[in-house]
Amino acid sequence: MYFRLIASVAFAGLTLAGSALAQQGSIAKQTVNEELRARLPETLRSKGKMISVNNGSFPPYEIVTGTEMSGASSDLTDAIGQVLGVTIEHATVGGLPALLAGVNAGRYQFAFGPVGDFKSRQEANDFVDWVQEFVVFAVQKGNPKGITSLDTACGNRIAVMAGGSAERVIQVQAEKCKADGKSPIEVQSYSDQPSSILSVRSKRADAFFSSQAPLTYFVAQANGQLELTGVGARNGFEDLYQGAVVPKGSPLGPVLRDAVKILIDNGTYAAIMKKWGLENNMLKEPGLNLGGALPK
Repeated sequence: MYFRLIASVAFAGLTLAGSALAQQGSIAKQTVNEELRARLPETLRSKGKMISVNNGSFPPYEIVTGTEMSGASSDLTDAIGQVLGVTIEHATVGGLPALLAGVNAGRYQFAFGPVGDFKSRQEANDFVDWVQEFVVFAVQKGNPKGITSLDTACGNRIAVMAGGSAERVIQVQAEKCKADGKSPIEVQSYSDQPSSILSVRSKRADAFFSSQAPLTYFVAQANGQLELTGVGARNGFEDLYQGAVVPKGSPLGPVLRDAVKILIDNGTYAAIMKKWGLENNMLKEPGLNLGGALPK
């Protein structure tokens, strides 16, 4: 109970900071693209709404407060809804497996994410990639454990998001550490970003291994307690693309891709990404299933 209370307080501070950031600049309202709207399944046109599912806060993309969501993904889905002439609502589930299961079961039309796109995940889903990402470590200020790479993670306590690609990479590295006769990694898996970052701030974990964009956000809000390491290194990944998720073969995938392209072409995408400090994660063109192999 004490940990949950601290996590809630810590995230409340991050939410306030995110709200202040969100007030910077205004995003132009979009006009309906009738050609794209006509390509939506008739049931969605009739309902006039779609549901995008998320698995909790993933700042600065998704900042979930109660039943409300803000962040870059929220701004972009608002704009996409305007382009398609529908309202996009948001629902939250616990963890990536539940998110993917909900999309594939039809409970939700898509997840805008961004979610990591990998060949193995493309077997069951299509990905509409709209960002490029990098995976790094968030550590205590001064990096007392000297964690700068996967090899230096041996013998340390590493927090990761449960069910994510970073968890798989760390688990593989943990086996490598043992095979090389090094001290093992203690892998700590958490269901959400705030709890993961709090584990490092409270010194229960030595590092949090995750996407660079949200970690940059959390480090900036940590009052000098944290810093990033491993920046600029592959850290077990090929080029990493992230995006929206739809069921395999869904006609909604190409529609979302083309809607994002409209936002790129008219400058809305860049305005939203820059608003949330995501300039280094922008793509020139959205794409379907750009991702490579999940690290083995």
